[in-house]
Amino acid sequence: MSTSIDDLLTFEEEPAARAAADRGGPVRGVLRTLAVTAAIVVVVVAGLRVVGLQVSLWIIVAGVLALLAVRRVTRALSPPPPPHAGNRAPAGEEPSIWNWAARDALRAAINGWERPLDWSSGRPERFAERILPRIGELADERLRQKHGVTRESDPARARILLGEPLWTFLSTPSRRPPSPRDLAAIVAELEKL
Repeated sequence: MSTSIDDLLTFEEEPAARAAADRGGPVRGVLRTLAVTAAIVVVVVAGLRVVGLQVSLWIIVAGVLALLAVRRVTRALSPPPPPHAGNRAPAGEEPSIWNWAARDALRAAINGWERPLDWSSGRPERFAERILPRIGELADERLRQKHGVTRESDPARARILLGEPLWTFLSTPSRRPPSPRDLAAIVAELEKL
């Protein structure tokens, strides 16, 4: 038995969910919508009469049907609710359970860099205060993992391993924040370590 890439990328609803959706059919859905519409129209007409207003019955019916249609469309387009905290799945993949923890961790990591970078654009003191120490920590961690040194423990060897441009960038704050191209080059140098 073999599985093709097309089999892995297709999505089919579970049979139980499909059977539940088919139960009653379209006639039941129309009757239910008509009953809900009639009940709401009766309440709205009674409320308007109590206040002393008269509005055409067809306008009220059209308004209620429009609201029900908008409600149905928004319900169909809304994402599924997150699982309860007590039922949250572990970070590993499990069949038929959305991995909420992994998605949230990725968003948190991206925001951890995106917001400070945006906040410090055009402000060199903010860049030197917030971003430069983070990049330095990344460089120290890469040096520690790959070569067993940090900038503090063996500055001479760290300077050789980092290279002069990256060492200068980390040790002396610039007068202006680097451009996105310069930051991309710095990240590429860090990844080479």
